[in-house]
Amino acid sequence: MKITISKSEYDRIYKHALAERPNEACGLIAGFDGEDGIRNITKVYLLTNVDHTNEHFSIDPAEQLAAIKDMRRNELKPLGNWHSHPETPSRPSEEDKRLANDSKASYLILSLQDESDPVLNAFHIENIDGEKTVRKEELVIIGG
Repeated sequence: MKITISKSEYDRIYKHALAERPNEACGLIAGFDGEDGIRNITKVYLLTNVDHTNEHFSIDPAEQLAAIKDMRRNELKPLGNWHSHPETPSRPSEEDKRLANDSKASYLILSLQDESDPVLNAFHIENIDGEKTVRKEELVIIGG
């Protein structure tokens, strides 16, 4: 699947991830799936990692509920979540795979391993025959 995100929404993720270091930052993504098969992220939610660690994240439940209500109010579809890897590459960890339970979701991971060259990737994770399968999705940042 191809996914688009505006440069301004990407910048919000990046700035939040920098501010939360050394811990992982996290949030939700929302938008719509176009008739052309392209998933369009139009709004990013910057939420609190209640675990306060650099190895995993748990989204604050009250903030998650508020984000879902905002999506409904604005007629946006929940598309998945995002989180940062402050010290590791932009790929799902074993824990990320284990906790990925929505086969319709996109999972965005921003690596700050090399701060001068942050890397944002999108992934599709699903359970096939008892094994978590990861597929990288095409992610396009729109605008300058």
